[in-house]
Amino acid sequence: MRITNRTIRAVNDLTARWAAVAPAGTVFSAAGVWPLLGLLADGAGGTARTELVEALGVPDGQAGAAARELLGALGAMRGVDSALGLWTRRTLELRESWEAGLPVGAHGVLTADLVADKAALDAWAAERTGGLIERMPVALYEDTELVLASALALRTRWLRPFTEIPREFGTGPWSGRTLLGLRRRTELLDRIGVADTRWGHVTELKVLGDNAVDVHLLLGEERMTPGQVLAAGVDVLARRCPVLPGPALPYGEAGPGLRVVKERSATPDPPSLDVETVAFELTAEHDLLERPEVFGLATATQDGEPGPFPGVSAYPLFVASARQSAMARFHARGFEAAAVTAFGMPGGAMPRLRWATTVVEAVYDRPFGFLALHRHSRLVLAAGWVTDPEPYPEEDPEDIEEYR
Repeated sequence: MRITNRTIRAVNDLTARWAAVAPAGTVFSAAGVWPLLGLLADGAGGTARTELVEALGVPDGQAGAAARELLGALGAMRGVDSALGLWTRRTLELRESWEAGLPVGAHGVLTADLVADKAALDAWAAERTGGLIERMPVALYEDTELVLASALALRTRWLRPFTEIPREFGTGPWSGRTLLGLRRRTELLDRIGVADTRWGHVTELKVLGDNAVDVHLLLGEERMTPGQVLAAGVDVLARRCPVLPGPALPYGEAGPGLRVVKERSATPDPPSLDVETVAFELTAEHDLLERPEVFGLATATQDGEPGPFPGVSAYPLFVASARQSAMARFHARGFEAAAVTAFGMPGGAMPRLRWATTVVEAVYDRPFGFLALHRHSRLVLAAGWVTDPEPYPEEDPEDIEEYR
C-alpha cells in the first residue's frame, strides 16, 4: 500500500515535536503513536476531535483513513512488522462505523480476570515485536473498558558491516571509558553530508540496510539541543534545508565531527569515507499524558458526559493511560528497534607511501541523534538520542592491545 506524502510529513513532524520535549538518552516512535491518534480522532467529538486533528496534521474527517493508510503501508514494508490490537469488555458496545475501520482480527476481549488479561496483552506485545518488547505498557483496572494498542518492530542488516574496536576518548563526556567502537571505510562519499539548518550545522551519516530500512546518525554543533538536532534531521528528510554532500566538502574542519584531509597512500586509491561511531542499545518508557498537548490528548483525558469519543461508543469513554515502551539496538552488523504503544480507556611493515588520497573522517565522539527510516518513503519509524553507548566487553589486555 502506498503512503501519501502528507501522511509522511505529518508523522515526521510529530517526531520533531516529540523530540523537542523528550529527554536525552531515549528512543521513541511517532509512527507507533500516530495511527492510534488517528483512530481516536475518527471517533472523537467536539474539542477532543479538534485537538487530535491538529496534532495529527491532517484535515478533519480524514484522520481515520490516514491511520489505516499508515498501518497498511507499514505492514507492506520489508523489514517492518506492525500490528494493531483492540480489546474491550464484552458489555461495551462499539459504534459499527468505527469498528469497521479496524483491521480484520484486531478485536479481542477483556475479561474480569485482570491478571489473565494482562498476561494476554503482554504475550501480544512480545509476539508482535519478536520478543523485543516483552510487556504491554498499560495498567489494567476493574473499570478499564477498552485498550487500543499498536506494535512496531524493524530489523535490518547493514549492506557494509562495521568492525568492532575498543574505543577510548581523551576528551568529552565519554572520556575515561572504553566503549564498543564501530569503524568502517567506504568509497561512497555521498553517505555523509553537512546540513545547514535553522539551528546550526548537522553532520548526517546514512547507514544503509539491506531491506530499505536505513539509520541516519546526526551529530550537531555542541551548543545544539537534542530536540534541535533531531528536528534538523527531519528537516533534511523533508528537503527543507541545504545539504553539502561528501564529495563537495572542503578540506579541513567540514562540519561537526567531520574533517577532510590528505593522506599518503601506497596505492592510487580513490577518495574514501572513514567512519568511527559507537554501538548503542536504548530502552525507554514514555507517558504521553505528561505532555498531552503534543499528542492532542488534553481534552481526550477528561471524564464526563457524553465523553470525548461519542463516535467510538455511546458509553462515555476517556483516555486514562497513554504509554509507549520502545527500544533500539545499533551494532556492527545491523539495527533493530521496536515500540509498543497502548491507550487505556476506562470505562590493521608500513609500505612506501607514493600517492596522496582524500579521506573524509567522521567521528561520533559525543552524544548524537539517530533517525531510523524507510528509505523510499523517508518515513521515520524510530528516533532517539545516544548518551550512554555500549561498553567494550572485557577482554584479556593482550587481546585489546592488538587492536591499537
